[in-house]
Amino acid sequence: MKTKILYIGNKLSEHGFNKTTIETLGSSFEEEGFIVYYASSKKNQLLRLLDVTLSTFKHAKKVDYIIIDTYSTSSFWYAFLCSQTARVFQTKYIPILHGGDMPKRLDSHPKLCKMLFKNAFKNVAPSNYLLSEFAKRGFQNLEYIPNSIELKNYPFKVRKSFEPKLLWVRAFATIYNPKMAVDVLKKLQVRFPNASLTMVGPDKDGSMRTTKQYAKQLDVEVCFTNRLSKKEWIDLSVDYDFFINTTHFDNTPISVMEAMALGLPIISTNVGGIPFLLKNNENAILVNDKDSDHMANSIISLIEDQEKALMLSKKGRAFVEQMDWTVLKNQWNRLLS
Repeated sequence: MKTKILYIGNKLSEHGFNKTTIETLGSSFEEEGFIVYYASSKKNQLLRLLDVTLSTFKHAKKVDYIIIDTYSTSSFWYAFLCSQTARVFQTKYIPILHGGDMPKRLDSHPKLCKMLFKNAFKNVAPSNYLLSEFAKRGFQNLEYIPNSIELKNYPFKVRKSFEPKLLWVRAFATIYNPKMAVDVLKKLQVRFPNASLTMVGPDKDGSMRTTKQYAKQLDVEVCFTNRLSKKEWIDLSVDYDFFINTTHFDNTPISVMEAMALGLPIISTNVGGIPFLLKNNENAILVNDKDSDHMANSIISLIEDQEKALMLSKKGRAFVEQMDWTVLKNQWNRLLS
């Protein structure tokens, strides 16, 4: 008998958003021979809430597991309702913990979180950060399984020289602080007038418009590509030498892992789960939140110390090799067997 899964999450790439775990991990489950049902691809939040609720009622008695992408923001309520429905049908459910701000949700809604997470078959933490935060609050039904990537899709480029060519890949949202990237470029151009920045990603909350206005205000030219397919931005990456991550909150961002796989040295804010993923001066450079001066100066230092930049590139690739799907699928197969 094949294992049957209902996967609950935001399946919104057809509406111009980046693919999330439901689409990447779900496809990997299908390749392993699992039967996977999905909810939801509805763009409207209320319709999506209705769809995931109805899908849970429809499939709960037919599937072996319900896997739920669980976030700290409004999507938390989808996870809560689906989990409680699964309990009624006595179906095993597995929240996958996302979002660097999840500890705040645990503290602001302790009773609801206990109902959701204490009764789960397992809570899968893709980062040691959330694993430790949940453990500190007394949760024991935890499993650490990192986000996975398929390394065969990410050709490693050995850069013979590093120039101030910056790449930023994320959805445009306030929590990811895209304006900081513009500040970094402005500061870099004082030393390197030819410094460049390309920002890749869809607009989530109007931040793309404000970032464009900010770039115009600072009189710097930034290339905005909007959303690109995975292959398109991977192909684009060969023309850049540094990847910057400017977020206020984070867990284990896939885009950072992908950039490491491609050989781009990472300069990131040191927030949320980032220090559990990246080690300063070992496989990345970490700076304080909002500290555009430090980020710009770190890039300058790496341009002046090309051997260190190459070391970060190679160690970044070596680090993410342990997150290849061919490695992690064994953990998932054991969990779902």
